[in-house]
Amino acid sequence: MIKYLKNDLPASIVVFFVALPLCLGIAVASDAPPFAGLIAGIIGGIVVGLISGSQVGVSGPAAGLAAIVLAAIASLGYEAFLVAVVLGGVIQILFGVLKLGIIGYYFPSSVIKGMLTGIGIIIILKQIPHFFGIDKDPEGNFVLFGGDNNVFMDIISIPQNLGLGSTIIAVVAMGILILWSQVLTNKHNIFKLVQGPLVAVVAGVIFFILAKDSSLDIAQSHLVQVPVPDGIDSFLGQFTLPDFSVIGSTEVWVTAFTIALVASLETLLCVEATDKLDPQKRVTPTNRELLAQGSGNILSGLIGGIPITQVIVRSSANIQSGNKTKASAIIHGFFLLISVIIIPNVLNMIPLSVLAAVLFIVGYKLAKPATFKAMWKSGWKQFLPFIVTVLIIVFKDLLWGIGIGLAIGIMVTLWHSYKNSHFLHIEGEDVDDGKVKMTLAEEVTFFNKAAILKELDSIPENSKLELDVRKTRFLDNDIIEILEDFAFKAKERNIDIKLYSERGIVENPDSFIEFFKLEKL
Repeated sequence: MIKYLKNDLPASIVVFFVALPLCLGIAVASDAPPFAGLIAGIIGGIVVGLISGSQVGVSGPAAGLAAIVLAAIASLGYEAFLVAVVLGGVIQILFGVLKLGIIGYYFPSSVIKGMLTGIGIIIILKQIPHFFGIDKDPEGNFVLFGGDNNVFMDIISIPQNLGLGSTIIAVVAMGILILWSQVLTNKHNIFKLVQGPLVAVVAGVIFFILAKDSSLDIAQSHLVQVPVPDGIDSFLGQFTLPDFSVIGSTEVWVTAFTIALVASLETLLCVEATDKLDPQKRVTPTNRELLAQGSGNILSGLIGGIPITQVIVRSSANIQSGNKTKASAIIHGFFLLISVIIIPNVLNMIPLSVLAAVLFIVGYKLAKPATFKAMWKSGWKQFLPFIVTVLIIVFKDLLWGIGIGLAIGIMVTLWHSYKNSHFLHIEGEDVDDGKVKMTLAEEVTFFNKAAILKELDSIPENSKLELDVRKTRFLDNDIIEILEDFAFKAKERNIDIKLYSERGIVENPDSFIEFFKLEKL
């Protein structure tokens, strides 16, 4: 890890500045104390980072859990909710022990790419109001439509409510970021060590100090807002302990299982996505990741933090910043810890518009126009699940988008299996001799039922069917039952069946079920 510190340290700084407002904003959006979000971010970085096998993933509080946390706190109360967080962590560890980490591998790449692109678009849309200094909603609130105040209403109101100071420093910060990444990093190694986002943030703080009490002054509501304790007692007073007297409550257990299930699913999907983004294409051990996330949630719940997942925004920022190992995630956790103890007043001088400029770059890299072009060229079977996932995530919700995108992907696969002859190969039909040759593939599953049934029903009367299963290694029971039914109908339609298998040739088998039991397919 040490030899890659020149890459991981700058990346950790970027992730720190991305994570800080998200930790606070998601806590506020969840109706939890702001400090609870910082606890989750610190533990997600240090504890989960140390245990996890991911070299690029970064964990912390996630916007996808905000609605669940909000409802749970309102229903249970905060101390009882913390018990659910702890129990949720225990359940996640159980998921890891049971090796349920493979779930994420069953999601099509088109859905994963749609998730990344949708999140990139949301990041950009959410940062537009911050960029122009008008949004007063918490950073973690991903509401795009509906309600009295949402992102699109903020965007429409930009001309009337433009924050001049925020806008100027945001444009300057964007210029610094583009100049740094496109020009300066190629000029000298010093520009690789000192990253553009850090320079942009420092410029933002200087601008805020110089513009104070002028026409370009940036309002407090448009700055990072970290809790500032008066002393050690005030700092320790921000921690909350769970009330374990409610551990027998059914509602607490239901909430715990919900947190564990959703947090695990988000984490596994993020792992799948970040592994695809990783330039070195390393593979994260998913069961170990569930153990790491569970351990983090247990500790977070014990000291008053909100739930933790691996988070795509922070993880992608980490990758785009050129990290090499998980040291960047761990260091960012220490930066969060040190900052809230030592320099909260300095952090509260950072304009949100500067952080918006940083996130613009992250969002653009996730939702590049080239991605849409590449998916379109891949054909409708790839593009349809991709674009549906993107649209539902942007206009509805992350989990809804993934779920509906997955459903579309499955339907496309079923249709493809029905239309495709890969699993059911019919060798040339000769009308003159009435002979039909049908060769089944190496693996034939229930997905192929419709196609096989259609072809068998289309065989004309007084024909000869040569059915070849010599290459078949797996034959679903559903397919065997179809063949069994066809054998019965074949006698009525005067169709002779010749079955080719590794045991030889069988004329008009009495029972396909008994035959394939002996074949052990």
